[in-house]
Amino acid sequence: MARLKDKYRNEIAPAIAKEFGIENVMAIPKIEKVVINMGMGEAISNAKILDTAVDELRVVSGQKPVVTKAKKSIAAFKLRQGMNIGAMVTLRGDRMYEFLDRLISVALPRVRDFRGISPKAFDGRGNYTLGIREQLIFPEIDFNKVDKTRGMNISIVTTARNDEQARSLLKALGMPFRQ
Repeated sequence: MARLKDKYRNEIAPAIAKEFGIENVMAIPKIEKVVINMGMGEAISNAKILDTAVDELRVVSGQKPVVTKAKKSIAAFKLRQGMNIGAMVTLRGDRMYEFLDRLISVALPRVRDFRGISPKAFDGRGNYTLGIREQLIFPEIDFNKVDKTRGMNISIVTTARNDEQARSLLKALGMPFRQ
């Protein structure tokens, strides 16, 4: 079992239930899924770039990513409907907890001039989205094979009813919020 999942079940869930006065076990906020997304706008002109992005995302997540396609054509960007423009992966269960553990304890402290992540990036429904500027913070990616630094969005979807419960959950999991 994942280390973070074990910590959630034994320590965090009872503490959050007590903090918010939740009596029903099923109403305690938990993490539902983690979605990692890489938008590759330059894949319009060079399709080979998308292959390296998919490989990097596979290494980081431990799961094969899905190549996303453009929903509609935009003439100003020379974009046609159905063109490959990104990659995404949805993590659930043990893989999700393993990824979050690596993100919190290994990857985020490797960010240059790191002072914590913004506590304002909640969407009002208890979900948190984090933007990362370069994929090199993950130790799984080989620095010598990277041709260009790419960013990614990481969305953490929770079952929390509001942002306050989600913030408490993520803080208890060890997410380093800025003061």
